[in-house]
Amino acid sequence: MWTRSSQKRPQKIRRSLGLSPQSILVSGFAALIVIGTLLLCLPMSQATGDISLLDALFTATSAVCVTGLTVVDTGSDFSPIGQGIILLLIQAGGLGVMAFAAMAFDFIGRTMSLRAQTAFNESFFQRDAAAEFRHRLSQILKTVFAFEAGGALLLFVGFARYHSLPMAASSAVFHAVSAFCNAGFSLYQESLIDFRHDGFIILPISILIVAGGIGQPVLLELLRRIRHGCQPAPGRRGFSLHTRVVLWSSFVLIVGGAVLLALAGMTAAEGSVLERGSAALFQSVTARTAGFNTVHISGLPLASLLVLCALMFVGGSPGSCAGGIKTTTAVLWLAQFTSRILGRKRPAIFGRHIPGELVRRASTLVGLALLWNFLGVLLLAVTEAGLANAQLKDILFEQLSAFGTVGLSTGLTTQLSIPGQLWIILSMFVGRVGPLTLVVWAFYQKTPGVRLPEGKVMIG
Repeated sequence: MWTRSSQKRPQKIRRSLGLSPQSILVSGFAALIVIGTLLLCLPMSQATGDISLLDALFTATSAVCVTGLTVVDTGSDFSPIGQGIILLLIQAGGLGVMAFAAMAFDFIGRTMSLRAQTAFNESFFQRDAAAEFRHRLSQILKTVFAFEAGGALLLFVGFARYHSLPMAASSAVFHAVSAFCNAGFSLYQESLIDFRHDGFIILPISILIVAGGIGQPVLLELLRRIRHGCQPAPGRRGFSLHTRVVLWSSFVLIVGGAVLLALAGMTAAEGSVLERGSAALFQSVTARTAGFNTVHISGLPLASLLVLCALMFVGGSPGSCAGGIKTTTAVLWLAQFTSRILGRKRPAIFGRHIPGELVRRASTLVGLALLWNFLGVLLLAVTEAGLANAQLKDILFEQLSAFGTVGLSTGLTTQLSIPGQLWIILSMFVGRVGPLTLVVWAFYQKTPGVRLPEGKVMIG
């Protein structure tokens, strides 16, 4: 019989362990990074044998945090075993540590704790653990592996025209996983620049990036709609508000970003109008968190770099492999800003009022992200002052790329000092787990039930 004393027992255990969903997520990603670092330090993982501990740590963090920034060349400095380890770290980071833990527990027939289930749901669905957890996890894993397998098959057709069949197959699998997980890791020293005009490679990678960046809840809802013949699922009249916000914001960012990049002169001297347009569109897609590039980032005009910075700061959508503040956060902040300008009491999106708590969380997240990146730019400006090409635009771009887990760089990454590398490692980690999650995990305490007297100050 379930009594009140038995209800208190799990709470006492949790308090004694000091665990929370946030701590599980943070410690899980940290543990995976440590394991990946040790594996990449092994001689069998290296092709050249001169990869230092810091290089391995940087690479492992970048892979787990699905960023793509590298201080060594993935294709030439790591052996096939090392590349396989990086691929596994990317996959683990993309799905989330909790998804892999749940899969392992399910495989050996054990039950995952409610607290671990809650952490998984916060990572993917941002809600409490529910009875359908196992079913959702199964759906997610099937969807992820189906997209990656389909993408690898399409990429194999493209890469087979340039490489032998075994090399084309390995390259196709690596880039399919990297693209869907929005990691941006490539086996080629210049990313995808050599394939920028090949639609058999660029198009599948673009589709994988978008699919991996819109978030699992949206992806699953779209698949359910397709299964019902484009009709709403039983019991629903249409797409959920979350799905509509994600799809519309993603569309606006991708198309709007491509237009702004074209107007900013990103592709002013490259090829035909169609080729320039496709280059701008691909860079708009990948800049939001994937990190592949088909143009030399270091040679872009300042206006184009600023557009890319804005796209990197926003990033992808909740429940996805993407980083940044997320599309829904940006929309909520914009809705709040617009409502205040127009004198409305509550922000509304698509005819629905947004709860004040969600708006406050979005504003807090934006504020934390701005503060973290400002401190990052300031720190890098001090530590990298001796570098000739460490201008403010390069430092800002590097910082936002790390925080947004994007992986694009103007060339500063390989020249960073040791303090600079350590800060970028920390920024990638914070950008992956989320600044709000990290702050709540580190500084959360029960809010006192005391209401202080109000005070007023002048603003503006």
